[in-house]
This record gives sequence, C-alpha cells and structure tokens, in this order.
Amino acid sequence: MNRFSYARATSVADAIRLHGATPTAQFLAGGTNLVDLMRENVLRPAAVIDINRLPLHDIEPTQQGGLRIGALVTNSQLAWDARVRKRYPLLAQAVLAGASAQIRNAATVGGNLLQRTRCVYFYDPATCCNKRAPGSGCAALDGVNRMHAIFGASEHCIATHPSDMCVALEALDATVHVAGPAGARTLPFGELLRLPGHTPHRETTLGADELITAVELPREGYPRHGVYLKVRDRQSYAFAVVSVGLGLRIEDGVVRAFGCALGGVAHKPWRDRQAEALVTGASVDVALAVERFADALVARADARPGNAFKVDLARRAIMRAFELALAPQADAAGAPDEEDRE
Repeated sequence: MNRFSYARATSVADAIRLHGATPTAQFLAGGTNLVDLMRENVLRPAAVIDINRLPLHDIEPTQQGGLRIGALVTNSQLAWDARVRKRYPLLAQAVLAGASAQIRNAATVGGNLLQRTRCVYFYDPATCCNKRAPGSGCAALDGVNRMHAIFGASEHCIATHPSDMCVALEALDATVHVAGPAGARTLPFGELLRLPGHTPHRETTLGADELITAVELPREGYPRHGVYLKVRDRQSYAFAVVSVGLGLRIEDGVVRAFGCALGGVAHKPWRDRQAEALVTGASVDVALAVERFADALVARADARPGNAFKVDLARRAIMRAFELALAPQADAAGAPDEEDRE
C-alpha cells in the first residue's frame, strides 16, 4: 500500500499552499484519471489535495462575448449547457464523444486538460517509458504503436494526448486561466500542453504548484459550421484513433474564419496554422481549399510502421468533418452517442 496524506482546500490560495508543502502532491477533482494512475502504481503522490469545494463550478459570460468555464465544471454540465450547445457545437460534441456518461458526470474541465496519455507502456510499470521513468527508454518506438503519434513525436516518446475536449478547445482558440504562488496568469490554450522533445515527462507549461482555475472561450464559436468527428475502434467509450475538431465562418461565400485541430495523432491537439491559411479567405471553391489544407497538413506526418494508416485516415477525416460542418444540423450539439442511448 502507498501511503499518502489527504487535505481539503478551502480556497485557491489554500490549495496552492498545500500543494507546495509536498513536492509530489497532486490536486484531486473528479479523480477519474488520478485514481486509476494511483491504483496502477504509475503515480505515487505523497499528498492529495482535494479542490472540489473551491468556487470554480460556474459557466459565466465574459465582457468580450465569450464564456468563462470554471475548472470544476463537470464534463456533463459543459456538454449540456444551452449556451455551449448553441454557440460552440463542436465543443459540446467533443465532450459527449469522450468516456461514458457516468465518467462525464464526475470528470472536470480542469482535469480533462491535464489527463495523462493512455499509452499501454506508460500504464505498465514493468516496461520502459520515458514519460513515467525519465531515461528508461520508450518501448512504443519499436513495440505496438498503432495508437501512437504521427506528428510532433521524438525519439524519446511517441505517446498521444487522449482528450476529446482539448481538440475542440484548440480549434476554438480558447485561453486558460491559471493561479500559482506568483499570482494569476492567462495563456493561449495552444501553449498549455507540450510536445515530448527530450523531456516527455514534462507534459505542460504549468509552473510548480500552479492550478488551472478556468477556461475561456472566445466570441467566435462556429455555431453554424462547427463539428467534432471522432474515428474510434468502437462507438462507445473508446479513445480516438483520429479525431477532428473543425469550424468555419462563411460570409458571402468567403471563409472569414477557420480553425481545425486533430486528436489521436500527437502529444497534444495538433494544429497547423500555416496550412489553415490555405482555407481562410477562400471563396471560389471552399471544398478544394479544404482538400489542399488536408494534403498540406498530412504531408508533415512522420508515422511508424504500426500507425502509418493514420496519415490517410487523418486526411479523409478532415474532409468528412468539413462535409458534416456544412450539412444542416437539427441540433447544435449533434445527435447523442450510442452510449447515451443505452
């Protein structure tokens, strides 16, 4: 048995103080990932800081016309919020595509951003994993790597980030609010998660003892042409082989705004803004522009033998997501997943 202390924080400042008192402390919210990791002996925190009583449970409008989502808002609350469903359909669809209804009832927005990879080697302490034990090697490089990264990987790690929500937040240009010993700060969502490089065990740019307090959505949510497409091995409760979060704003036949992020293909949601420039401003044939965008994006892939199929799958998924984004939608958040009909 791994012994650890437990403390319940009464404020954000108190949570930061308690976390700083123990080098290996972990914040506890929904616990849907942390508890699994502790059970598997992948994580052995000396202290667990319960933050569930902090005032971070609200979804509120911002002065800029967006929404501020507290870090302790559950995935279910987020997905079924009327404002999110109407104004940010690709986010609502992404959340409903992740996990089971029971897990979504417990999992939180802040925890979703910080969940760890589901690489089987990371979860097995008997194998080599630079993310779990820096310097030990990466068993996935020459092992079973069907589910692993085709973008942004390194010789030290080819794991993927498992979140569906994060793919949508990247496509939407969300921002993240953080509090820490030095005070509060805000950073673009794309700067929160890191590529593996030489230090795959460092997964975020958060400083020591920093706590995510909220996620902020911009005014632009692609309410008419936003979609999240998830390709997975089974319809219910499975991680993405490839996923696409895509949104367009078209005015007078011209693409005025465009955002696209991929999931299941990199250590973080993958976005290629240089390739997106092929779509933004397109007016003659938007479908052709998206096809060129997809070709340019996958041209930068670096696949392993076990996951080379993802390159063409990603291209086809982008094109299909574009078709769905332009199709009439009866419900802004789309139809419920099969798991929600069970």
